[in-house]
Amino acid sequence: MDFGLTETQQLLKKSAAEFLAAECTPKHVRVMEQDALGYSPELWRKMAQQGWMGLALPDRYGGAGLGYLELALLLEEMGRVLLPGPFFPTAVLAATAIADAGSEAQRSRWLPAIAGGTLAATFAFTEPGGRWEAGGVQMPATRMGTRFVLKGAKLFVPDAHAADLLVVAARTGKPSTTDPGHGISLFLVPRDTPGLTQTPLRTIGADRVSEVALDGVVVPAEALLGEVDTGWPVAKRVLRCGAAGLCAWMVGGMQRVLDMTVQYAGQRAQFGRPIGSLQAIQHRCADMAVDVETSRALAYQAAWAIGAGEDAATETAMAKAWVAAAYGRVCAAAHQVHGAIGFTKEHDLQLYTRRAKAAEPLFGDAASYRERVAAAIGLRRTI
Repeated sequence: MDFGLTETQQLLKKSAAEFLAAECTPKHVRVMEQDALGYSPELWRKMAQQGWMGLALPDRYGGAGLGYLELALLLEEMGRVLLPGPFFPTAVLAATAIADAGSEAQRSRWLPAIAGGTLAATFAFTEPGGRWEAGGVQMPATRMGTRFVLKGAKLFVPDAHAADLLVVAARTGKPSTTDPGHGISLFLVPRDTPGLTQTPLRTIGADRVSEVALDGVVVPAEALLGEVDTGWPVAKRVLRCGAAGLCAWMVGGMQRVLDMTVQYAGQRAQFGRPIGSLQAIQHRCADMAVDVETSRALAYQAAWAIGAGEDAATETAMAKAWVAAAYGRVCAAAHQVHGAIGFTKEHDLQLYTRRAKAAEPLFGDAASYRERVAAAIGLRRTI
């Protein structure tokens, strides 16, 4: 069996690693944590020049025409350096929704702007209930002639403060007894639409998320993405792509944590020798390496399945159930090896630990994905 990457994929991964190592240093990450915008517009422009914004978009819309696995490889390298900015919600979430469900007019208007780096976008799905499933969408969108009126709030919307466009999930109808997703519609809402406001929320990972309030926001029928009441299949695919992409991003962070821990263990001396020569440290690092490689295999499998046009529900569930927990384990083990220094703000390890914790519940926690894996192998809850 050949699990190797193609020459194109290897070149993409190598060039991305070199570019990001030079442009997104730990110092840059720290500076952006304190910056009002949270990312560098100059670096954003450089990334656009690399063709990253439209990496997985069709070439007729200005994209590179590559697949989701290539996008996952790029996300892995971004996770390795903790790249700040709205790349993920723009290129993974919003772009997927528009490319999958948009009309030709919508695609032609928005996708070239995303691919060119002149537009940032995001996906507004979760509400105060915090559920990453169809039942979590309760915000109503009421039809008024040829327009829709959206009234409610969305929570934890990634990079809403920087987004020019929001893809908003709302209720235009009631769920059916057999389909809880029926009645969900998706809308394209520009950030400057009257009645839309966003309030930044503080998180442990210093990632930029907001509460977005839609106080009687009025949008035309042309803002509807796809058909009315049929937005859930699109939203479900967006969330699946998001979960798989997040797994790839976490793998990059895990690899960096492992690398810095092995380096530290080889340099830190105790009892007259490097602590890396001690069996307890060696086994701890070996366990970390197993977690990293297992996570990478699961993340790649999920990304490949999505790129191949498969349902990818089971592959994504397996990846998310494992990788998020593994990232936490790897960071915890790294702290044990580093000792107290790893908890100081001057050390890079805490940057990864905080982001690992923030990423854990995104797109659903590990327990919810274990339920999906159990269902996929033929098990159902009876109570």
